[in-house]
Amino acid sequence: MEKKKNVYVIIGTSVVVIPFIICVVAFLIYNNVHKPQDKLIEYVNLINEKSYDKMYELTDSGTKQKISKDDFIARNKNIYEGMEVSKLKVDIKNVNKNGSLATIEYETSMDTLCGNLEFSNSIVLSRELGQEYKIQWDSKNIFPDLTDYDKIKIKTIKSKRGDILDRNGVQLATDSISSNVGIVPGKLTGDKEKAIKDAAKLLEISPEYINKEISASYVKADMFIPIKLIPYGDSRIPELLKISGIKINDKDSRVYPLGEQAAHLVGYIQTINKDELDKHKDQEYNDSSVIGKAGLEKAFEDTLRGIDGAEIYIQGKDGEKKKSLISKEVKDGTDLKLTIDANLQSLIYNQLGNDKAASVAMNPNTGEVLALVSTPSYNPNDFVLGMSNDKWTNLNNDPNKPLYNRFQAAIVPGSSFKPITAVIGVDTKKIDPNTDKNIKGLSWKKNNSWGNYSVTRVSEYGGASNLLNALVYSDNIYFAQAAIDIGKDVFKDKLNSFGFTDKIPFEYPLYNSQFSSNKEFKSEVQLADSGYGQAEVLVNPVHLGALYTMFENNGDILNPTLIYSGSHDNKVWKSNVVSKDAANLVLQDLIQVVENPAGTGHAAFTSGLTIAGKTGTAELKTSQTDTTGTETGWFVGMTTNKVPNNLLVVMMVEDVKNRGGSHYVVPKAKKVLETVK
Repeated sequence: MEKKKNVYVIIGTSVVVIPFIICVVAFLIYNNVHKPQDKLIEYVNLINEKSYDKMYELTDSGTKQKISKDDFIARNKNIYEGMEVSKLKVDIKNVNKNGSLATIEYETSMDTLCGNLEFSNSIVLSRELGQEYKIQWDSKNIFPDLTDYDKIKIKTIKSKRGDILDRNGVQLATDSISSNVGIVPGKLTGDKEKAIKDAAKLLEISPEYINKEISASYVKADMFIPIKLIPYGDSRIPELLKISGIKINDKDSRVYPLGEQAAHLVGYIQTINKDELDKHKDQEYNDSSVIGKAGLEKAFEDTLRGIDGAEIYIQGKDGEKKKSLISKEVKDGTDLKLTIDANLQSLIYNQLGNDKAASVAMNPNTGEVLALVSTPSYNPNDFVLGMSNDKWTNLNNDPNKPLYNRFQAAIVPGSSFKPITAVIGVDTKKIDPNTDKNIKGLSWKKNNSWGNYSVTRVSEYGGASNLLNALVYSDNIYFAQAAIDIGKDVFKDKLNSFGFTDKIPFEYPLYNSQFSSNKEFKSEVQLADSGYGQAEVLVNPVHLGALYTMFENNGDILNPTLIYSGSHDNKVWKSNVVSKDAANLVLQDLIQVVENPAGTGHAAFTSGLTIAGKTGTAELKTSQTDTTGTETGWFVGMTTNKVPNNLLVVMMVEDVKNRGGSHYVVPKAKKVLETVK
């Protein structure tokens, strides 16, 4: 009986104890699975994912009674995204549980638009029986000193982009102000439709665009709605101010004082696009940053760009700064001083006008580039101020290609290349400058292997068919024969030593020159035609100018430079490419091209100046019998008696057929050479 009683006791005890043990184990397992710190980590991950709605679901009932879901989302979104928060991490230091509450102390690290921000914080979580922990949210969860009545403010300290200056400090690009034309809808009185049409006409935009801007959902009657930027002091401003509703404010802007005259050189900036933002994602750009889009603005973006400073701070409900959280110093861009002379740049531009042309001016004693011009041109200010679709379409569809940079290109040089052939021949002793080649007639071919092809020249001339006369009269046949005499291997090797397969060492990106598309002379005819700058020869105008410096520098080709150093010492790109004697002999012949009354460059003769020069007329046609092709005119002129201030001008004009060929170009170049003192 006693034994039976013990069994009952054991059974009764088990009925009570075992469920208790199970409950304790279940409770321990639940607590182990549902840790408050896990909920904090989940919440932080949602911040990084910008999932503000899911963050709200992790808050407790008290929070939901205090703040609506929409207000919660708006507050967190505005703060975290306004600060550009990323890589938010927490390092949990302590977890203190007290009944249904858990307090977590942790360190926070986050990247912001001002850099990395670190601070200590704590958060309280609560749970009901059988429920997960929920966050007791208030604004202190974002920053410990932030109350629900405070705001996070971001103050931007605007940086200055570096100026682009000419050698004398004249501004070619600078940060200045423009006039921001806008409309205050509530002040549009009277005939509103007429007012909008009048404003649209003056601003060269459509009335539909204005109506779209002022009818946006966010617009209020007293708001200033920007419509278009125009130059400060624009002549249209008085007429615009007569229109009801129009208001004009000053706005910081990039300004290009020379406009069209230096557009291809300087380029322009615009607001960064998404692709550029992705490309430069770790370089402190943001959606409102500007970036160089063309020219030097693009090539020297890293030098010129400024990085805005900023401060993130807590503003109390009284509007005063309560606490600064983090700040970043402003970094202004660095000025870029060029070797360019603004006066010379303008003079050359005005000489070329609306011609499809390019010109390079440089000092042949130093290699400094004094002007880089491409025409026709565009106004870079239009890209900054805002361009209508019609204007953009017209620029792109203009057959004269104003957006095309001609001084950057590689172009058929024609007879302006003959001095290069000449100096190679003399230096390698493949040409005896005094030998009379006894050339007769206006056409020549080596033998019947050339088929129907022959080399032609414009006219016969009296006297010997020697190097001097061949340059003075620009004899294609002489230089075709000279190229054959030199031979394809020697000619190729010398041209390679002149930089024809190299990247041109210049601070502005240029297309490389070539003597053949595959770096070889594929036939004897190609070799012959290359001797006078035809066939597949293409030369960049800056490179051509650099090549001519060898004639004034004893056989050294100078490095063309664009960035002003203050030093007048030259920098050699290719040293001793030809002998001093060979360079000087060709130089003296080029002087005769200008000084001899029969010389093709005699129109450049200027009293008081000793000018060496060479004309060139490149034929662009599909075959030798093609009569529909066009011609490109060249002149390279260089003063030789004004050391160290000599001037070399390379000038090229397209479509000179029936306009005098290269003789159309010479007087324009002369106007520039005449400026040498």
